[in-house]
Amino acid sequence: MSRIRHPELAAKVMTAEQAAALIEPGMTVGMSGFTGAGYPKAVPQALAARMTAAHARGETFRVRVLTGASTAPELDGALARADGLDLRLPYQSDPELRARVNRGEIDYLDIHLSHVAQYAWFGLFGKIDVAVIEATAIREDGRLVPSSSVGNNKTWLDLADKVIVEVNRWQPEALDGMHDVYYGTALPPHRKPIPLVNPDDRIGEPYLRCDPSKIVAVVETDAPDRNSAFAPIDETSKRIAGHLIEFFRHEIARGRLGPQLLPLQSGVGNIANAVLAGLREGGFRGLTAFTEVIQDGMLDLLADGVLKSASATSFSLSPAGIERFLADIAFFRERIVLRTQEISNHPELVRRLGCIAMNGMVEADIYGNVNSTHVAGTSVINGIGGSGDFARNGFMSCFLTPSTAKNGAISCLVPMASHVDHTEHDVSVLVTEQGLADLRGLSPRQRARTIIANCAHPTYRPLLEDYVERASRDSRGKHTPHLLGEALAWHQRFLDTGDMRP
Repeated sequence: MSRIRHPELAAKVMTAEQAAALIEPGMTVGMSGFTGAGYPKAVPQALAARMTAAHARGETFRVRVLTGASTAPELDGALARADGLDLRLPYQSDPELRARVNRGEIDYLDIHLSHVAQYAWFGLFGKIDVAVIEATAIREDGRLVPSSSVGNNKTWLDLADKVIVEVNRWQPEALDGMHDVYYGTALPPHRKPIPLVNPDDRIGEPYLRCDPSKIVAVVETDAPDRNSAFAPIDETSKRIAGHLIEFFRHEIARGRLGPQLLPLQSGVGNIANAVLAGLREGGFRGLTAFTEVIQDGMLDLLADGVLKSASATSFSLSPAGIERFLADIAFFRERIVLRTQEISNHPELVRRLGCIAMNGMVEADIYGNVNSTHVAGTSVINGIGGSGDFARNGFMSCFLTPSTAKNGAISCLVPMASHVDHTEHDVSVLVTEQGLADLRGLSPRQRARTIIANCAHPTYRPLLEDYVERASRDSRGKHTPHLLGEALAWHQRFLDTGDMRP
């Protein structure tokens, strides 16, 4: 049976090259995609080929690209290699794109994921000329069955002058019914309360609306999402997870958490998967997740009953995780809800539901300021993503990292963070393999002592203690003591020698 069941749109089927010809230099293009899932596969590559040919003729061909979050080499990598990007937002993870951003060749706007849709509606990104959206199918009434991510697709479809739809046969038709697209958001002063009370509530409809007259091209594809396997859970990750699980049990014993905890938000990676595995091994049951991505570890928890439901905007599964999901998709469809990211990351919902946020970081300083995006303050890695949405608004904000990196050449606890994404006011708990620092209710100097004693690596602990002692004595102000002349000396030493250690 055809995936394109609307007669008018079936007549608009064309090649990726023909569709890409509808995108002109200087346009702003909203594309689907979130953490390597649900992004268009064919049109961006055809567009990149057009750009390369134009550059060979001495012509400039660049566009502005807005997505949900990171995509994959077929989109970000292809357009970056073709020198085809003027601007990219709001989150990226492609090595080629990252390198060009850090060389100053591409402007990159790193913003909170919850802000993207409303900023687009405010007109802060200018006019959206074209939307390129992957779908699983097109229904008889013209509505789109979303694929493996929702992201900002609703916003791009609503705002774009023209729409190109990639219908991907690789995406399982059984995704139909898993999504919840809410059309009740509005601009101030016309906003109304969002009627979501529980993480698994369905408040919208399973499909994306789009006026068929706006759809100028339909491209059929059959290509998988590109998600890499996660690194195995190592001993360091297990120790970090163990400290956090023990802390949860302590909070339950103190009456500050119930046995079902609160809705969980989890970043992506092996530490996050280790925490999820620790919840299962610790005997937790009946938990919920209100997060951004469904990763391998959450499939395990759903299958085991540790999680009873999970709400997100996208999948971020390894190849093995994809196979498992496809093999039991009917089971997971009853327990997973994929939403637009303006809902999955909505600050008011995060605050009201009381989410427990668990995210990775690059470094934290002795007062609890967290850098989650930059190396040595200037080179961006991926971006802030949605961590700030949950850190600022959640019930508890936990940041996790090994205490050192680069075989001990870098301390992840430093005197002053070289870049701040999450201020000390938004950080509740820091965890390394060395231990856990509960920063709630502590003054800056108390935080410094707690972080150094519990989280710093033994190699760097005496250096941090010495810095705090001298800063407490010699700093002009004693509320947050710093020696400004050497606060970033560790980072400079790393840039000069490749090692923070003196």
